[in-house]
Amino acid sequence: MKGLNSYKRQYFAKQIVFVFILFISFFSGYAQNGIERKQLFDYDWKFFLGDASAEAKANDFNDSGWRKLDLPHDWSIEGKVHPKNTTGPNGGYFPSGIGWYRKTFQVPDSWKAKKTAIYFEGVYMNSEVFINGKSLGVYPYGYSSFSYDLTPYLNFGKENVIAVRVDNSQQMNSRWYSGSGIYRHVWMMVTDPVHVANWGVAISTPEVSSKKATVLVKTKVKNETASVQSVVVKTLLWNRSFKSAGDDQMKVELPANSEKEITQTIEVSNPMLWTPETPYLYQGRVQVVKDKKILDDTKTNFGIRSIKFTAENGFQLNGKTVKINGGCVHHDNGCLGAAAFDRAEERKVELLKAGGFNAVRTSHNPPSEAFLDACDRLGLLVMDESFDCWKIGKTTYDYAKYFKEWWQRDLEAMVLRDRNHPSVFMWSIGNEIPERADPEAVETAKMLSAAVKKMDNTRPVTSAIVANGKWEVFDPLMAVHDVAGYNYNLHTAPDDHKRVPSRIIVQTESYPKDAFNNWKLVQENNYVIGDFVWTAMDYLGESGIGRYYYSGEVPGQHWENDFFPYHGAYCGDIDLIGWRKPISHYRSMLCNTNEKLYMAVREPAPEPLEIKETLWSVYPTWESWTWPAFEGKTVQVEVYSKYPKVRLYLNDKLIGEQKTTKEEQFKAAFPIPYATGLLKAVGVENDKEIESTILQTAGDASKIKLIADRKEILANGQDLSFITIEMTDKDGTFQPNATNRLNFKIDGPGVIAGVDNADLKDFEQYVGNTRKAWHGRALIVIKSNHQAGEIKLTVTSDQLEGNSISIRSTQNK
Repeated sequence: MKGLNSYKRQYFAKQIVFVFILFISFFSGYAQNGIERKQLFDYDWKFFLGDASAEAKANDFNDSGWRKLDLPHDWSIEGKVHPKNTTGPNGGYFPSGIGWYRKTFQVPDSWKAKKTAIYFEGVYMNSEVFINGKSLGVYPYGYSSFSYDLTPYLNFGKENVIAVRVDNSQQMNSRWYSGSGIYRHVWMMVTDPVHVANWGVAISTPEVSSKKATVLVKTKVKNETASVQSVVVKTLLWNRSFKSAGDDQMKVELPANSEKEITQTIEVSNPMLWTPETPYLYQGRVQVVKDKKILDDTKTNFGIRSIKFTAENGFQLNGKTVKINGGCVHHDNGCLGAAAFDRAEERKVELLKAGGFNAVRTSHNPPSEAFLDACDRLGLLVMDESFDCWKIGKTTYDYAKYFKEWWQRDLEAMVLRDRNHPSVFMWSIGNEIPERADPEAVETAKMLSAAVKKMDNTRPVTSAIVANGKWEVFDPLMAVHDVAGYNYNLHTAPDDHKRVPSRIIVQTESYPKDAFNNWKLVQENNYVIGDFVWTAMDYLGESGIGRYYYSGEVPGQHWENDFFPYHGAYCGDIDLIGWRKPISHYRSMLCNTNEKLYMAVREPAPEPLEIKETLWSVYPTWESWTWPAFEGKTVQVEVYSKYPKVRLYLNDKLIGEQKTTKEEQFKAAFPIPYATGLLKAVGVENDKEIESTILQTAGDASKIKLIADRKEILANGQDLSFITIEMTDKDGTFQPNATNRLNFKIDGPGVIAGVDNADLKDFEQYVGNTRKAWHGRALIVIKSNHQAGEIKLTVTSDQLEGNSISIRSTQNK
């Protein structure tokens, strides 16, 4: 075992080095004559909230009174949650509206011979982009990446102005929190007129074994000159040590103003295969060369892996059947809103992995590039989803308004952009489509699936289907998908298999409380490849889903009433500040082997009140043995265990022993009178006590504990440190009932990017310098600026001993 652990440490150390190199190469692009191909364009923007004068697009417009900021930026999260905001419960009652962005920049004379484009990873929504007063177009869909050619409109050697009008005023247009603004990265792309097209490289691995792999590289080369160009396309494959894994070159003749796709096949010996456990990445470097001069140089990360889907063997990765323990996520980052900071996206993937998930569904839109990069790096399979609706909408101003004109461009934006990510193993073309029972929906699905397959025929296509009547009515629709997506209907799978034995099934959404039954169906049926719970993480918007409530409070499911101040969803395994709820431990224990024992306590209701549940809720259960109002009253202790038996002790006295086998769903419940002290659960095997876990009664809150996920960040104006705040008693025991008001002060080169406590009924602003603790915890997110130095966070609270923590911010190397 010692040797194995040493190997693992060496492996992960090498991975970290490799990831760093890829990170640096990704952001540096290539420098040809000192010009980087891909230049980050996030800094030094001006912003105005409101519909500024139409003259705001002009170069000579006076924007001196506008706010200075860097991207990514979401103006909705900065505002106040209010019941009169037009986003309503779907949008979490956040403000929306119209906003303008402007950026002034110099274009050197050396760019005259180049092609220059601006690339937006995502703007929500209805963005109109102007260059030097000229409109380049309007892009409606807020989740697609898009670019515009700036070359004809630039003033070389002079100032230029990009202006962007963002219109999120037509409400409601989303069933969840969308955010507003330029919430993902922006890039300036500068290339030679003869160059690789945007999203022009497609790398796949059609043949894979442990001894060799065939890597297929398709490259679309553009000639934007008025003459024929004879070039050589060189493709080099590098492993993580930056040693050659293979190469190929091909002569290509490009007619004037044309583009051509070429195909190269390269064999890699003894490949390292990509899996969630060993997410090994290679890099493909494609160069366009003319007369020994490199005209273009692009780099694409990829993984070598094979995927196969059959009813007989389910989903096979590299020839081995893998059962999907998946979770659905929306795109927000809690207190940061929709702003897709690289570190926030990476942390989200880290939390999902730590929660035991091996797959994620990007409901119901394409995610950020940073999110997919993190899934590649850290090893998380992805169902990449395009739309929440097709021709018939779910809200007044949603995507149905644009589907007919835009579906093809938006589908291309997803598939062409994301097809090289080894983490992406399925495409989803829709979610709970309103017209799903109509014959026309079958034709639409055929159209979308064919379009996907034209761009990428290496992955299956699915969509999420929910019952609205007789389930068999959807057989024709499911038949035009490679994999049938079931929302909340996996219990019909055995009967469906008898009717349609060739059908491959994945549950695209499930209720959190059904974890065991769904796990059992997945394990016992080869044709069921897995389950995606709704949801893996809490999120903003869709207010009140997953809530529980006390008798006497307004009853009903989240769509039946207005439940303000609820402004988000509490159905996640992981809450908004990153704490794993007990259901997370239970689900992970079912699907993984790294966790075998866990204990929590069901929240006792003060008599005569009762706790009521809703469809997506799980009974509120806490890691707490601090219930001061319930001395001597019966409380329920839950123990989840992969041991045959568990024992429960209170203050070293045996309370009882129970079986926790599959027949008991790996659970034991102990009703006991509450008394302060030490509660201990023990896993028992062959009558031996193997492992234990404890809960300790806490005294009054006395101290503040600060836990930073990273104590060193980059001084790049975007890097983040997430600092969890916990209340403890004087002895350091966590106090789960603390609700103290916390005040935050920052010294040094950083700012507070967001504050949170996971309480979806607390409608204080998410940007500020104060927050109350909830169940003993809170979160503050620190963002660097562009100066290196020490960032000091001080947290104070009345009647508590304050605390501080320092984060080191360092310059890029």
